[in-house]
Amino acid sequence: MAKFFGNLHLVLVVGFVAAIAVMISFGASAPVDANSVLRWLHIFFGIVWIGLLYYLNFVQVPTMPKIPAEQKGAITGHIAPKVFFFFRYGALLTVLTGLGIAVVSGYAHQAMTFTGEGNVNLIGLGMWLALIMAFNVWFIIWPAQKKILGIVEATAEEKAAAAPRALYASRTNTLLSLPMLYAMVSANLG
Repeated sequence: MAKFFGNLHLVLVVGFVAAIAVMISFGASAPVDANSVLRWLHIFFGIVWIGLLYYLNFVQVPTMPKIPAEQKGAITGHIAPKVFFFFRYGALLTVLTGLGIAVVSGYAHQAMTFTGEGNVNLIGLGMWLALIMAFNVWFIIWPAQKKILGIVEATAEEKAAAAPRALYASRTNTLLSLPMLYAMVSANLG
């Protein structure tokens, strides 16, 4: 058991195999098609993305000032780079699978231009909020964090300027995540 649960990749593979078994077993009542697979992946990647957004905002950022200086390197050198990898790609894959759902379902243009009705416009709002959030991740938060974490060379002044920029973009994403999640869940388009 320890060998199995000690191997994250193996656990994920078995989890995906179990999910496929569930899909096949319940295929008669919940047909497996491009839309259902994209929705499943969209939720998975969304949990990764928003889960790490909340981890960063509720746990890591508020805790960092309390960590002794000699211990901060463990976070900034090992944990944070890994968190930001999954954070960035969770955002990217959430957006791509969400756009895929909209295309496969035939409402992408109406949702993105707010020319649909009711729930199509609501999902469009969620899509635009997610796009803003993903932009913040890739073009504001990540470039700033690369300086803060020492992944790219930066002066002390550049690091100091990057910190509030990353914080404001991250808190903006936290703020936008609440109406975005409401729009995504409440639209419930088939």
